[in-house]
Amino acid sequence: MLISVADPPVADHWGHVERRFREWAGRPGLREGLRGHLRALSPQDEMRVVARSRETTTHFAWCLRDEPAEPFTFWLHEYKPQCDWRPGYADSIHNHRYHFCTTILQGSYLHERFDAEVAHGDRAILSTTLLRSAEAVEGNSGTMLAHEFHRIPKAADDTMTFLVKSRAVRPWSLSYDPDTRTSHRHVPVESRLEVLTQSL
Repeated sequence: MLISVADPPVADHWGHVERRFREWAGRPGLREGLRGHLRALSPQDEMRVVARSRETTTHFAWCLRDEPAEPFTFWLHEYKPQCDWRPGYADSIHNHRYHFCTTILQGSYLHERFDAEVAHGDRAILSTTLLRSAEAVEGNSGTMLAHEFHRIPKAADDTMTFLVKSRAVRPWSLSYDPDTRTSHRHVPVESRLEVLTQSL
């Protein structure tokens, strides 16, 4: 990606990362390259990928690379058939703890961006307003910054995306259900060990 670890933190110059990502993702052969990478994994590396990955209510999030000394993590999102989705993840209005760039490897989804009224020290969403809605298709790339809100209310079966994420720039993320006007704060489990220890 032509981003050096010696450069300033990538979260501080994400526009540069976005430009490099779009150039890189736009080259032919990305799917084939990823497929070849996965097929070449040793059994030990396969186990590492599986251990870092997780299932959500809307997709499988495969963590392809996460080296602590590196400024990025690399992910493949495999969306479930729409009939298997459960409410509360990609289909909720939400932000992220990190910045990311993504490109659609196959399939498509509806992508909606929102303005959110946030209160209580950035701990709750009071309301949201739809800014724009567009169908994203194979080959499209996009970027989300940690303070921005979006949702994917539907995706074509067999949709897959490739993502490059920054390290976390916020301690939590928020989600919002406009039907019930319910806001949730999401704190990653790995940051709660001290809280757990004190609670015992």
